[in-house]
Amino acid sequence: MNKPMSLPDDQYRELNQQLRRMTRRGFAWGGAAILSGFAAWKWLGSRSEEEMLRWPLRRALELDEKLARATFNPARKSREFLPRSARMPRVNGRYGIDPNLERKSWRLQIAGSSGALAWTLDQVKALPRFEITTELRCIEGWSEIVTWGGARLVDLASATGLALRTGQVGDPMTHTADLLPYVSLTTPNAGYYVGLDIASALHSQTLLCYEMNGEPLTILHGAPLRLAIPVKYGIKNLKQIGTIVFTDSRPADYWTSKGYDWYAGF
Repeated sequence: MNKPMSLPDDQYRELNQQLRRMTRRGFAWGGAAILSGFAAWKWLGSRSEEEMLRWPLRRALELDEKLARATFNPARKSREFLPRSARMPRVNGRYGIDPNLERKSWRLQIAGSSGALAWTLDQVKALPRFEITTELRCIEGWSEIVTWGGARLVDLASATGLALRTGQVGDPMTHTADLLPYVSLTTPNAGYYVGLDIASALHSQTLLCYEMNGEPLTILHGAPLRLAIPVKYGIKNLKQIGTIVFTDSRPADYWTSKGYDWYAGF
């Protein structure tokens, strides 16, 4: 440090000594931080894996899920847009999609602890039809505004009674003590599968879609029936649904088994 002309010699010496002490202290703290970070990284790398993720990171995701579920408000809706804002989203993933699926013979298999049913697409379409224009958010960071048309999953649960342990037909949200806590959705060939918490699955914006942007679904976008669930990332929006199972057990999830968050919600 060059001595300023107006600074007395004794003050200059004191200032110089302070700067040296600060420099040594900063270097020591910086070195300690680097060593601590390296040690933490080595420790993390030595931990066992759970679903392709080191267990401390998996616990962090589970804690995040607990907080998200505790603060989830079923009355809160994902933002909706004007239909003219809608665009055709990219396909972005063909996991589980069978391009040769025979639509005429396709049946939606629905099960719960009280029984099982097989519905045609016409039976799904007989449920009240809803249309929403919401944002499809990909976990990769991009999003598209899409208009979805179809039946609410909560209405299917009401009509079949399979979301309740007793199998009672009617609004399942009025029997929360009897409500099964999870839902599993799988493609007909079991090539793709997702698990959902029941609160998100029966949210008023969660649709079983057979239309996109006013047109029937194409195979690559999930025909004959796909899930649109705006309160979750796109990885949960399963295409080409084959089976819906209401269950007491937390279902397996395709991307969770590869290291991702099971909850995947907002």
